Amino acid sequence: MAMTYGYVRVSSQDQNEERQLLAMRERQVDPKRVYIEKQSGKDFDRPQYKKLVRRMRSGDLLYILSIDRLGRNYEEIQRQWRVLTKEIGVDICVIDMPLLDTRNGKDLMGTFIADLVLQILSFVAQSERESIKKRQAEGIAAARARGVHLGRPAIPLPENFGDIVKAWERGRIGLEEALEQCGLSEATFYRRRREYRRMKGGKK
Repeated sequence: MAMTYGYVRVSSQDQNEERQLLAMRERQVDPKRVYIEKQSGKDFDRPQYKKLVRRMRSGDLLYILSIDRLGRNYEEIQRQWRVLTKEIGVDICVIDMPLLDTRNGKDLMGTFIADLVLQILSFVAQSERESIKKRQAEGIAAARARGVHLGRPAIPLPENFGDIVKAWERGRIGLEEALEQCGLSEATFYRRRREYRRMKGGKK
């Protein structure tokens, strides 16, 4: 007996998968057969996806909300589609793109149209991901050019940081005591000391 499955993926633990789950409920997919992955689409080392592929058999039906749930790499999307539809014999329905429903148009023309749409959409998905990464990089570069600090906030230095540095440099206190007084790691202490020296216009 053919089974119906759903595959839901979000890119990180804090993203909400509710929209995808709602689409599965509307198509009456048994929640026990909905495989949920909270992991990036950059590769296919995904436990839930692998479990799903092992479970499915020829004639089964797989729902996904959009083509980029299979991944964001053009070649990988194509390869997974081929594995599912050609090697295993699964039907796939991409909910957001009715043309990508292998249950329809089993003839030569229908297959040709589905393959063409798949190629276009998987290419667009990869291009969009690359554009997002490019915009992020440009945004980070622009922020740095404006002097905006990115990443974790710097640990505040004690008001007597200069005195602690001088005492350490002159051998009056050891490194461990200096680190303890500043509340810094050794690497951070050296870095903040260099920054302090540059700010004061003194030696490094």
